[in-house]
Amino acid sequence: MSERRHPHVVNVDEVPETERAKGERYGFRRRQLGAAAGGQQIGCSWMEIPPGKRAWPAHWHGANEEAIYVLSGRGRARIGDAEVELRPGDWVALPKGPGCAHQTINDGDEPLRYLCVSTMIEPEVGVYTDSGKVGVFVGAAPGHDPAARTLTAYARLADGVDYWDGEDTD
Repeated sequence: MSERRHPHVVNVDEVPETERAKGERYGFRRRQLGAAAGGQQIGCSWMEIPPGKRAWPAHWHGANEEAIYVLSGRGRARIGDAEVELRPGDWVALPKGPGCAHQTINDGDEPLRYLCVSTMIEPEVGVYTDSGKVGVFVGAAPGHDPAARTLTAYARLADGVDYWDGEDTD
């Protein structure tokens, strides 16, 4: 379909795919459906994690709630101190705060595909539980264009660090 039906309606096939990877451990493909449809306060990304990869370092949000709906494949979700198996049809609620630190892991043999839905509140603070980092995001909520942000900073205590600093990516 070459002509859009309405500016607030998109099909997953119409949304550009981005791919992100770091080392041996992290990698995903993503289509930002919410942003493409003009969403302002609710974001949604179609996500695909290849076998053996994780989408993001384990983290929790200070402002935004997320949810995951598994479309296909199998994997695990780290939620707080628990690890939970994921399969198609699962809905995972991830309220803000340290009790729902989370990470999605594909330990299966096929791609793990899911929708990740989130509120789009900014400023946002993310805490990375495995590495002890804190990220601060001002000007555009996670899921919006990072170029629109007026501040993105990662720190551990008083030291500035890179996003991947302290993460085991191999």
